[in-house]
Amino acid sequence: MAESYNTDDELPLHHHSNTVQSPFSTTPLQVITILGGGSGGGSMRETPISREMQVEDSLEDWLPITESRNGNTFTSVFHLLSSGIGFQGLLLPLAFSSLGWSWGIICFWIAYVWQLYTIWILVQLHEVVPGSRCSRFLQLAISAFGPKLGKILAIFPVMYLSGGTCVILIITGGKTLELFFHTICESGGTCDAKSLSGTEWFLVFTCVAIMLAQRPNLNSIAGISLIGAITAVGYYTTIWVSTISKGRPDGVSHVPLQAEKSHMDKVSIVLNAIGIIALSFRGHNIVLEIQGTLPSNTKNPSSKPMWRGVLMSYLIIAICLFPLATLGFWAHGNKIPNQVGNVSIFLEFYNQKASKVIKIIIYMLVVVNCWSSFQIYAMPVFDNLELRYITIKSSRCSRWVRFGLRVLFGGFAFFIAITFPFLPSLTALIGGMALPLTFVYPCFMWISIKKPRRNGSMWCLNLGLGCLGLLLSASLVMAAIRNLATKGLNANFFKP
Repeated sequence: MAESYNTDDELPLHHHSNTVQSPFSTTPLQVITILGGGSGGGSMRETPISREMQVEDSLEDWLPITESRNGNTFTSVFHLLSSGIGFQGLLLPLAFSSLGWSWGIICFWIAYVWQLYTIWILVQLHEVVPGSRCSRFLQLAISAFGPKLGKILAIFPVMYLSGGTCVILIITGGKTLELFFHTICESGGTCDAKSLSGTEWFLVFTCVAIMLAQRPNLNSIAGISLIGAITAVGYYTTIWVSTISKGRPDGVSHVPLQAEKSHMDKVSIVLNAIGIIALSFRGHNIVLEIQGTLPSNTKNPSSKPMWRGVLMSYLIIAICLFPLATLGFWAHGNKIPNQVGNVSIFLEFYNQKASKVIKIIIYMLVVVNCWSSFQIYAMPVFDNLELRYITIKSSRCSRWVRFGLRVLFGGFAFFIAITFPFLPSLTALIGGMALPLTFVYPCFMWISIKKPRRNGSMWCLNLGLGCLGLLLSASLVMAAIRNLATKGLNANFFKP
């Protein structure tokens, strides 16, 4: 290197080699620093960038979430709708039957606006540091709260809302497949004898889900997400349209269920109802992953098309959820079954007066939607499994390795589903524990990363929402525990 001059003016230039084949290369990336001199001379010195930074940057091209960044606003809408509209919303009329008209509508729209605001925070924080993208929720949690606290806070809710959701989709999809089969064969005498067992229906659903899961990356399943979005909108619309077309049965009351209960029972019923509303909005754990599929540069950051996609998709989500909640409560009132978690009972209840054709359509739409949603919720799990493999083997996952890892996860999820077929009954408890990911963590992330002026409007808003969300989460968990202690739990291990 040339002789150095004594000056404080430094201009760093990052020198990237075009021949790098592996992020695990032992040759360190060099930073060439030009030291300017007052007489027109200059010199350069090289300093190595840490190996960890090289690995982190290069792995993005090898992992399924960020392997392809050719998405657009429409693909983000497909993903958001497929992940955001789920069977949890079928329980919304039950929440209204506990809260009544006024409080039901108020709580619904408060939760809607609140979760939409936290999505806006996540979208804005995706590229809070120029040139760096947090394409996974865990990455953003670590950036905001540090490596130790970020992992402690984020790992459990991310695991449950990804892998746990896949398990519940297997349970729901398998039971709905069984309903679909019995509906088709209800007039035949031999169908009952030929019907599969619960475990076998779970296996059928899982096999189809794993076959669909062989698409290489998140961006490549946009077509599947489109099908998931169409089927979700389809079965929600079909249910509430068929509900009002049949009219309201006699003896329906709209008096809140908690009106004649004791004080503790009232509190528990109200909290469970609020929990149903809060948990009907889902998908925050994969918002950053979806944004990671979009291209980005300094002039056109990914936040712009992503936010347009969020507004479009959540307008459609509101159009699906709110009519079902209000019209379902109008039609059925306090006759709605009070069995949180058992979606098949709600499907049968809504379809009790529907024709055979309508029942078949609804059941098939639900099953196809579960298959589609499985793909997007499993993608963070696939991403993590491939990261572990790449770290150990120092090489990119081949097609057969990817196939094996995805079959492995499918088999594990199937095993959990048949071992704990009552897992949906614990949705209120486990969902309450994971609720901070939706309503709390983004608010504290904004304070930690953006550092707004203390006691300013954004500081007070996010601190207030974060603390309120923590209180809500703790209350929902306690209400769920009391509900389980009062009503018990049908723990039918290995008996789906």
